[in-house]
Amino acid sequence: MKKATLFTLLTFLLNLSWISQSTAQEADSKMKWFQDAKLGIFIHWGIYSVNGIDESWSFFNDYISYEDYMKQTSGFTAANYNPEKWAKLIKQSGAQYAVLTAKHHDGVALWDTQASDLSVVKKTPAGKDLVAPLMDALDKEGIKKGIYFSVLDWSHPDYDRQTREIYRYKNDPARFRKFTDFNFEQLEELSSQFNPDLYWFDGDWEHKPEEWRSAELKKKLLSYNPNLIINSRLGPGFGDYATPEQGVPVARPQSKYWELCMTMNNSWGYQGNDHAYKSPSELLRIFVDCLHMGGNLLMDFGPKPDGSIPEEAENILKEFGRWTTKHEAAIYNTQAGIPDGHVYAPTTLSPDKTILYIYLDYKVNESLAIKGLKNKIQRVWVVGNGTKLQSREVGKMYWSAVPGMKYIDIPNNVYDKDITVIAVLLDGPVELYREHGQVIESN
Repeated sequence: MKKATLFTLLTFLLNLSWISQSTAQEADSKMKWFQDAKLGIFIHWGIYSVNGIDESWSFFNDYISYEDYMKQTSGFTAANYNPEKWAKLIKQSGAQYAVLTAKHHDGVALWDTQASDLSVVKKTPAGKDLVAPLMDALDKEGIKKGIYFSVLDWSHPDYDRQTREIYRYKNDPARFRKFTDFNFEQLEELSSQFNPDLYWFDGDWEHKPEEWRSAELKKKLLSYNPNLIINSRLGPGFGDYATPEQGVPVARPQSKYWELCMTMNNSWGYQGNDHAYKSPSELLRIFVDCLHMGGNLLMDFGPKPDGSIPEEAENILKEFGRWTTKHEAAIYNTQAGIPDGHVYAPTTLSPDKTILYIYLDYKVNESLAIKGLKNKIQRVWVVGNGTKLQSREVGKMYWSAVPGMKYIDIPNNVYDKDITVIAVLLDGPVELYREHGQVIESN
């Protein structure tokens, strides 16, 4: 290979590496607020709340006819909708962002869309745009704005099917292209009118990214807001973060950024017969598991058709607020904790990894034990309480690289009623012993 050609190739590879690093840094900068936010609120609101049935799926799975499902439009009033109260409750809970279902799979838009006649403005007694006032209220409270949008639409005449068994047409790319044009038009309305910080897409499983025109769509959306964050449901490679659903991950998801979306009870939208609300303590434990693995919790509730929030949901939001206010230092701007096995509780770390936060949803019998911690402990205290605690090391041999067991004594009077957080200040960034131990060698 000639020297000039080799030089050109090396220059190209160096530039490529620089571009790759620069792109990664830009992505990390854009995602910082999301990574630090930790808690978001999901709001599933639509005509399905009238009969208290599954949103969209109830007709798709033939639990109810499409015609009967759509009759719910007559009972959707939003008469007691108070977006300012919603935003204040979300703020009070400690959540840093909120996501509203602007359009679910049933195709009923919650804003005054000009792309179709199927909206709460034109088809229900509510008769007004319901997205705009909440976006304004969230802005005033300093909460990041998220919009849920279903890319499939089982009501639209140019979408290929309506139920699991009923297809309007098959294998008609030109007609499906008309449908994606419709999607682009609605998303242009949402982007230009509300300037969301985040899009939460759903429904991508029925078609390939090429059919959804995901690359073109993402480029278009970023032209409205270059800092826009997009979830993982436009197809592989088009999202900024992963979205596991309902089940708490046992192992940390592979994506650098991720969020667990979970309902407060067993339903996404309001169902008056679903009283199986998780307790605030149970939901807080799920939240802490997300923190431990470096993720967020997007906690969902469904408002009633008149726009009021169920009492149980309101109570959970307030109880979250009590706990997050008290433990703010151990929640926001933290990172994933140490691996399981060193302490029998979820953990997180401060940005510089010098403070280990330990979350206890139980009372220890005598002392809290930490094993495999090489660092010396400088100080221990109860977060939100300030009480200093005593620590000691047991079993450290001068000749062994294996750390001793660190013990922390915790008096009964410092425990939180839900989850207690212990802060452990280390003598430097956390160092862990991860080997198999050491034996005494005889001469």
